Amino acid sequence: MTAPNPAETSMHRYRSHTCAGLRESDVGATVRLSGWCHRIRDHGGVLFIDLRDHYGITQIVVDPDSQAFKTAESCRSEWVIRVDGRVKKRPAGTENADLPTGQIEVYITDLEVLGAAAELPMPVFGDQDYPEDIRLKYRFLDLRREKLHQNIMKRGKIIDSIRARMKGQGFFEFQTPILTASSPEGARDFLVPSRLHPGKFYALPQAPQQFKQLVMMSGFDRYFQIAPCFRDEDARADRSPGEFYQLDVEMSFVTQEDVFQAVEPVLRGVFEEFADGKRVTPVFPRIPYAQAMLEYGVDKPDLRNPIRLADVTELFAREDVTFNAFKNIVKHGGVVRAIPAPGAGGQPRSFFDKLNDWARSEGAAGLGYVIFEEEGGALVGKGPIAKFIPAEVQGLIAQAAGAKAGDAVFFSAGDKGKAVALAGKARIRLGEELGLIDADQYAFCWITDFPMYEWDEENKKVEFSHNPFSMPNYDLDAFQALDPADADEILGITAFQYDIVCNGIELSSGAIRNHRPEIMRKAFGLAGYGADVLEAKFGGMLRALSLGAPPHGGIAPGIDRIVMLLCGEQNLREVVLFPMNQKAEDLLMGAPSEVTAKQLRELHIRLNLPE
Repeated sequence: MTAPNPAETSMHRYRSHTCAGLRESDVGATVRLSGWCHRIRDHGGVLFIDLRDHYGITQIVVDPDSQAFKTAESCRSEWVIRVDGRVKKRPAGTENADLPTGQIEVYITDLEVLGAAAELPMPVFGDQDYPEDIRLKYRFLDLRREKLHQNIMKRGKIIDSIRARMKGQGFFEFQTPILTASSPEGARDFLVPSRLHPGKFYALPQAPQQFKQLVMMSGFDRYFQIAPCFRDEDARADRSPGEFYQLDVEMSFVTQEDVFQAVEPVLRGVFEEFADGKRVTPVFPRIPYAQAMLEYGVDKPDLRNPIRLADVTELFAREDVTFNAFKNIVKHGGVVRAIPAPGAGGQPRSFFDKLNDWARSEGAAGLGYVIFEEEGGALVGKGPIAKFIPAEVQGLIAQAAGAKAGDAVFFSAGDKGKAVALAGKARIRLGEELGLIDADQYAFCWITDFPMYEWDEENKKVEFSHNPFSMPNYDLDAFQALDPADADEILGITAFQYDIVCNGIELSSGAIRNHRPEIMRKAFGLAGYGADVLEAKFGGMLRALSLGAPPHGGIAPGIDRIVMLLCGEQNLREVVLFPMNQKAEDLLMGAPSEVTAKQLRELHIRLNLPE
């Protein structure tokens, strides 16, 4: 190791340029760079070091006659070094067009080791995959890798763009509390024990739902926040365990349409900015929940897939249809959904057998199917169940499913919930296997008119299905008069609730809020929450509603999911700085961790661990 060159004392201690800053115009300049040894190559005694920092890579050359050669020989991957040297043009034929600095290289005269690195548990150079536990335990190494590093930087740019667009729409950024009260919002709370109030707990917010409504009731008009949210629920590829961020939005004196008009340009603009040439839906279609479930089998349809389901229940109930497996299902209240498979008629028998095997793995008896061919100018159905379906009904099925010659139609039959779910999954699978997904676009839609309530089979009661703070899309006088025992009528009520979906991923949920206290009491009463529970859990909200609350509504698109889509990733851990694993463990910091007996005593807590 050598000390800095006295002749360069006027230069910055660590660098005159970044590792992405030098160009052909700098040839002849004396420079100083600092960074990590990304890759070291020995070419016949001449050392080449790719020096990397946050900004990019510069090729460093060390001649055997350089006084820095001996120190350079000792360097290994990911050592942090400072080098001084002269910029030279690369010899003809050795330029690297993939690097901004690819026209030059730096012949070094001096090298200082700033931070040596022990043997690496995983390499930084290259894109090879490594086990998740290694990547998360050594996340600081993982984050040095080019793709992940770029994802995190892109995340920051996306958030900057969102902020600018929200402010351009007249929204103001607020911050709401992190320590708050527990509330029944659909997921488990993370609880924080109070030292000053023994036996009581704060909760980390599942979302700033009540606070953003209170901001509206406090006389502010357009709120937004890049809000951290905390939910104690199991991990998924599109859901981070424990914590996530959302673009939290609320507006006063608005209808559902006003929310759409404010938020849609923000999301469309952000996606157009970062789409890398992919098409973005110019106007988001509005699809009622019931229509989405009928045509796509899910409430978050991927509109890149052209397949639409059809309800053919009544056709299989006809007397002239003799396929008794389906007739019996329909007779006992079940349904039959048709899933068209464009072009599948030319697939081998193994294609159909594999799809049936897949359906059985999903808990179904299988998928019946008909293959349509043209004979004598007419459309004729072939396949195992076609003989049980008269030609007239085959034609009606083809018409309902939009099938033509060369297409197949599969069928999902059973209890409505299960049959619809299987049909939705089969639609996705067929779209992928038949190559029907148009991957060169971001396909958005609004899903509207969600059911306000659903049936809780376990507890045999009506429960909120989406958001307990939503305004019912129902005559309010008639709503007040509803009998809690009239479950069928209650379950038919929709609400002013809406989701934004992109490429089959739910980006956000939102609603026009229930701003009238008497309607809120009735809404919770129909879900079995008594006045005492409502007062205990939402007393502050009720008081605010009773003292002059404006009509208001909002939405909360998920930041992590937006970034995941725009980075082309399939897992949120590829766009989050320090994620947890599937067990909600932080392998880098060792959380969750045990605490001392003294800490527990201060919190008046005694552990009762499972055996």
